[in-house]
Amino acid sequence: MFAKSRNCFEPGAVAPGHCLYARRGVGSPRGSYVRILALGERLVEVAGVKNFRSILFAAAAVGFAAVSSVQAGPEWLTDYKKAQQEAKTSNRLLLVDFTGSDWCGWCIKLDKEVFSKPEFKDYANKNLVLMEADFPRAKAQAVGLKKQNQELAQQYQIQGFPTIIVLNGDGQKIGELGYMEGGATTFIAELEKLRKG
Repeated sequence: MFAKSRNCFEPGAVAPGHCLYARRGVGSPRGSYVRILALGERLVEVAGVKNFRSILFAAAAVGFAAVSSVQAGPEWLTDYKKAQQEAKTSNRLLLVDFTGSDWCGWCIKLDKEVFSKPEFKDYANKNLVLMEADFPRAKAQAVGLKKQNQELAQQYQIQGFPTIIVLNGDGQKIGELGYMEGGATTFIAELEKLRKG
């Protein structure tokens, strides 16, 4: 099925910058080959097979979607009841971020230095249910969501932004955090103290 060519090796031993030729299956037009130029794990050039480009495109799209979902990290919920229920059933803490996402400088800094970092996303996937209670100035917000967030801010006596409250599955407050120097590592260490209680 595979043939050596200039700068090519046996299957399974293709080195970066080298190519591999594969003969098409039984019933394929005589002499048709697929030439694949392997550069690491990327397929760069494909020629000679109908629909192979479509298959390759579909595979790339699926791979991109999988990578995007991994990089995206945990989902930030906006429905408090749903977030609380998920925290209770999964036996994880509920982290509620009271933020002004489009105007609060410290909130934006916290998101950039902590919430968007891979180490925080990994920690959150394992230990937290995340909820954002946003108080935007320029972004439109549904009336019900705005009302819910205002009620939560009153209930937990939020005085400024960002304020992060940590709740157990029953909705009991076990801690409160804000912006702190040290990035994701410091923030995770504080969350661990609360989690271990």
